[in-house]
Amino acid sequence: MNVFTNEKIIRRKGKLGNYASLAGTGVLLFTAYFIFRLGDPQFAKDNPNYNWLMLLIMVVGFALIQVGTHYMNRFGRSPRPDEALTATLKGLTKDYTLYHYLTPVSHLLVGPAGVWIIESYYQRGQISYKGGRWQQKGGGFFVAYMKIFGQEGLGRPDLDVKADTESLSGALKKVLGEDVPPINVALVFSSNQAEVAADNAPNPTLKLKDLKDYLRKYAKTNPLPAGQVKRVTAVLPEESIA
Repeated sequence: MNVFTNEKIIRRKGKLGNYASLAGTGVLLFTAYFIFRLGDPQFAKDNPNYNWLMLLIMVVGFALIQVGTHYMNRFGRSPRPDEALTATLKGLTKDYTLYHYLTPVSHLLVGPAGVWIIESYYQRGQISYKGGRWQQKGGGFFVAYMKIFGQEGLGRPDLDVKADTESLSGALKKVLGEDVPPINVALVFSSNQAEVAADNAPNPTLKLKDLKDYLRKYAKTNPLPAGQVKRVTAVLPEESIA
């Protein structure tokens, strides 16, 4: 398997996540110190706008932490999503090419199994799809705590799929014309503390460790002709096509 990774983006966004987290923590610590050690209760009582100002500063601090968390989870933790995917898919034939942060989507695999956008998630707990909606439950106090300070919520995977599919399709049509191979999407959860029960989801949703076997089976029943594979990879160089 060939692997191409945009190391520049990883370094830049990893630093951004680190700086944002440190800045947000600093803002919250300063605000807490100012309120509890330096603040004058009478002054706050006489100036109602003071309380709103402190609240606004705290909101900014939390926002910075969330931005930092977003980038650190993708570019600062170990193993990173790209590293975990590369390690898991190791062993696929040389007909496969894996692109990390080099196309309009974060992770793209092209090979005999077709064109696959891989949406990588690290959320813990019970992941399910019921009544057309994604749900994340369980995990106890730790997961609840991490949702605030160390882990993003599951969000809307359906919107992630829609946005990435449209973005990649549009980019490929610019260089391939209207004859673009079908674009598939797999939702992959890398945490060992994740339990996935979403067989009825509109897109394959599975644990990271099961991805390679799934792709191999898919390639046997829905193979993408070698000519089509080469046609797509030929327009996906080691630079972004976005």
